[in-house]
Amino acid sequence: MAMNNIKEWTAPSIPDNIPYGDMPGDKVKIEERHVDLANVIFPRLLEDITGNFLESSLEEFSKLKLVISVCGGSGVGKSEVASLLSYYFNQIEIGSYTLSGDNYPHRIPKENDAERYRIFIEGVTREEPSIQSNQEGLSFIKKVTEISEADFTKKINDESSLKPLIVKGEESLRGYLGTDREINFEELSNIIKEFKAGQEQIKLKRMGRERSQLWYDVVDFSKINVLIVEWTHGNNDHLHGVDFPILLCSTPAETLAHRKARNRDGATDSAFTSIVLGIEQELLKSQAKKAKMIVTKKGEIIGYSRYMEKINGVEESFTGEN
Repeated sequence: MAMNNIKEWTAPSIPDNIPYGDMPGDKVKIEERHVDLANVIFPRLLEDITGNFLESSLEEFSKLKLVISVCGGSGVGKSEVASLLSYYFNQIEIGSYTLSGDNYPHRIPKENDAERYRIFIEGVTREEPSIQSNQEGLSFIKKVTEISEADFTKKINDESSLKPLIVKGEESLRGYLGTDREINFEELSNIIKEFKAGQEQIKLKRMGRERSQLWYDVVDFSKINVLIVEWTHGNNDHLHGVDFPILLCSTPAETLAHRKARNRDGATDSAFTSIVLGIEQELLKSQAKKAKMIVTKKGEIIGYSRYMEKINGVEESFTGEN
């Protein structure tokens, strides 16, 4: 269905078997809320592309190599929304491919989880002799991946001497999460560079949860004009070449609720998962100003200042755009 004018676009029906991103084993379940979000984003996206990247109309898209990222907290719906946007582009005969940034950490997920834990515990114990005399407290902190957030928080509040140690662990973890120590941003940035240069055959990484589940596929990009990167870190300063970052806004509580429902990583309600999600949220906040579009869970397109109010818990209900 060729289309020359954005006013001609109407949301198509969604079949059960649309292509998803390229993360092996990823659980993608498109629900009505994802369709509603995509139906808000796509016409605005076409309008912005026409206004900022094309001289006149969508006919010129065949000359364009555009990179869009869909980013946000874990479980917010990035995979589903990105897949829908890609499907919509393909339906109007603009070739699109959805790439998962989760394929590009330096370590497989299982080993990366262990490295995150190691760095956290190292931060707790480093240069802190007092913890060595509190073996019971240290033993408890080491169970951070097994204990629920509620139980962990209660214990830390009851024993105030443990609070500074948790802070040190979190500081240590901030030096790893979402940095080039954890993620091969250079490899993904080079893929984007190759795509924009018009390279027709590009090697893309595939990563499961075991070492045996790591390989590369050669993907044909000869008819692809839009590359959509779905990834928590799709708006990160270390990632180069993204033209249009879209931030799906979620509070930490909403993010954890989504993640539990998706059951992606097992112990989703552990205290350690909550710590990781909190740091991820800090990263998203620090990078949000660069987003070209910010969309709430309810499908509102909002400005940066309103996003900051929402994410900081200032607003419960808010009307008007900042």
